[in-house]
Amino acid sequence: GRTISSWVNMGRHFGDLAKVRHVITYSLSPFEQRAFPNYFSKGLPNLWRRFTGSFFTVAPPMVLGYLTYSWGNSVHEQSKKKNPDDFANDE
Repeated sequence: GRTISSWVNMGRHFGDLAKVRHVITYSLSPFEQRAFPNYFSKGLPNLWRRFTGSFFTVAPPMVLGYLTYSWGNSVHEQSKKKNPDDFANDE
């Protein structure tokens, strides 16, 4: 009944939740692999290529948004100030 299946599944860890047949998995020991292969010879040029490829796509809208935001803040601050000419004849 239910108690037998719960006892069977209770000892399984998260990776062993299901039995999959006819699938072969290979793994490599952490001691057999290099942690940073080709880090400087291929990694940094690839980083530079990706940066320059996306810079001109991302930067202009961000600069335009910042300029619009700062312009809107300055116009808002100017609109909050009182005009001195309106109070020139007050006593």
